[in-house]
Amino acid sequence: MNRFYDGVIEHKKRIMIIFITIAVLCAICALFVDINYNLVDYLPQEAQSTQAIEIIENEFSSPLPNARVMINNISLTQAFDYKEKLSSISGVADVTWLDDIVGADTLKTVPYNYLDSSITENYYKDNTALYPITIESGAEKDTVTAIENFIGEENSVAGNAVNTAAMQEMSINEVLKALAILLPLVIIILILYTTSWVEPLLFLLSVGTAIIINMGTNIFLGQISFITFAVSPILQLAVSLDYAIFLLHSFNEYRLIYEPKVAMKLAMKKALSAVAASAATTVIGFFALIFMRFEVGGDLGINLVKGVILSFISVMAFLPVLTLLSYKLIDKTKHRPLLPSLNNLAKKIIKISIVFFILSAVVALPCFLAQRNIDFTYGTGDITQVTKAGQDAAKIDDKFGAENMLVLLVPKTDTGKEAVLCDELSELNHITAVASYVKSVGAQIPSEYVPNDVSEQFYSENYSRIILYTNLSEEGTVTFKTVQSVLDSAGQYYDTYYLAGQAATLYDMKNVVSVDTKVVNIIAVIGIFIVLLLTFRSLSIPLILVFTIETAIWINLSFAYFANQSSFNFIGYLVVSTVQLGSTVDYAILITDRYLGCRRQMPKKEAIKKALGENFIAIVISAAILSLAGFTLAATSSNSIISQLGLLLGRGTLLSLFMVAFVLPSMLVLFDKAIQKTSLRNGFYNEPKDLSTRHTKELQHKGGNLK
Repeated sequence: MNRFYDGVIEHKKRIMIIFITIAVLCAICALFVDINYNLVDYLPQEAQSTQAIEIIENEFSSPLPNARVMINNISLTQAFDYKEKLSSISGVADVTWLDDIVGADTLKTVPYNYLDSSITENYYKDNTALYPITIESGAEKDTVTAIENFIGEENSVAGNAVNTAAMQEMSINEVLKALAILLPLVIIILILYTTSWVEPLLFLLSVGTAIIINMGTNIFLGQISFITFAVSPILQLAVSLDYAIFLLHSFNEYRLIYEPKVAMKLAMKKALSAVAASAATTVIGFFALIFMRFEVGGDLGINLVKGVILSFISVMAFLPVLTLLSYKLIDKTKHRPLLPSLNNLAKKIIKISIVFFILSAVVALPCFLAQRNIDFTYGTGDITQVTKAGQDAAKIDDKFGAENMLVLLVPKTDTGKEAVLCDELSELNHITAVASYVKSVGAQIPSEYVPNDVSEQFYSENYSRIILYTNLSEEGTVTFKTVQSVLDSAGQYYDTYYLAGQAATLYDMKNVVSVDTKVVNIIAVIGIFIVLLLTFRSLSIPLILVFTIETAIWINLSFAYFANQSSFNFIGYLVVSTVQLGSTVDYAILITDRYLGCRRQMPKKEAIKKALGENFIAIVISAAILSLAGFTLAATSSNSIISQLGLLLGRGTLLSLFMVAFVLPSMLVLFDKAIQKTSLRNGFYNEPKDLSTRHTKELQHKGGNLK
């Protein structure tokens, strides 16, 4: 590695040019990275609802609707005209209306009152028309704007595509707002912690460059989720600043003895192993997300892993260059330490640490059980409740009810079997109407004798489409039970069947995520346990450290259960359980590593006082930055998914800090003997009490011999 250190120091200008050039190119590339706002796209391909959507897109002329448009005060004739005009708007792939279900000729020739009201009132009643429409993926924002301009303020448009458009409006502005608030706060914290006015800028330049490169290299991924776009830069900044702080702190210490180049080389040597170990635990926490079948986890995990690695490279190569080129400016802008020593506070904490250890042991199991019994939400409907999209959705629900359409696909084989299935589905609770070929046209009439515009709504080459109208919300216990009942009914008559619709998609999402939750947490804990095992060469220390941080995670996540929070999105739970573990276990590692070092020279109580006293301010600063990042996301985002994730991250970081500062010290002291017995080459100092006892026995033995 000496060649690497010498190369960085001797080729400062070349490295500076390389990093600046890459950062500029990546900043340009970042502008062309597509952002995906549709979580449905991240379901695994084997999910039955995903396959259902593919079949509908490939075999049926009209795709699955993703929005609803309501037009007030129009006649049936005008309703036909509005359908044609809506169809002509760019980005609208399909408009379905009553004429597609009962046939245009039937609608024009049969008096409206003679038609089946359980079907017609889903599309037209009280001179108000409701159009299920399909908006092309990726065109939501412009298309929804065009529809709103066309229908005017007095009419309404709502649905998943509208929610997506609303999130597109939110995301970019909110990321910029969050950074605008967070950066000044971080600079203030760094100024308080450092002894130069320039050092905070060097930290932000080195990590900021890594963030820009990370965002730009996403162009090779094709697209990223809106969650990754909103969360990744802020998380990368928060977890990576420690690396820069450690390097520059070491450089300043060596500067007291050595000239700048030698001091930097020594600082890089010292920082490499420490920063690499810190980055490794963080990377493992993030890497666990990649194993999610729900691919938004992989999307975020890849981005965060890439970001941490790039931050590590930037701190070890770019920050030394920045520092050596500006160390004279650092010297000129020195100021006295602005934060008081916290050694006395650390000593007071240690005195009461045992009390908090007992409390943590008492609450650990209830909190563990509570966080396993949280009712999650999986959709995005609540994100836009306060926007116009949410208000329009409420108006449509008031008029036509909370419609949640499901589409069941079964093989196109036996019309008699299909008719029996439709009758059974009609009897299910919350199914308000069933539309199918055998119900709307008749099982006895061959499809060849029916107009194409009607038969194509229900039959493709291989499948029969059965449309189920329900009064269900898009998700929840009742909704998911109804979805399962529909699938069970279809399973009695067919070996192959698929169910599409928002409720079916969220049902699949729930089933996928319930498995992902266990897998991700197990991988994260095992991975970090192995790193700790190799780092400390001890069986007991990994158990103590994992318990410390996992208890903080359980307490954090159990808040939603004890507060009876009914709209807790699953993404916050999944992400924070790995991010909190990977990011904050470093605090425990820092205290434990210093304790073991001190323990080789002094008794356990003195060792823990020294370990916590010397490092308390460091973990407080690190936790302050990460928690501020979380609380800033929570405060600035109107997207409930991002806001909840931010709140969990901010609160979880403070809980981890509390556990490390108030609980870990007593655990290290209480289990000191166990640590000695389960650690390789510990070299622990024999306490004076033991020595004095041994010395007394030796004197007694010698006295006895003299007698």
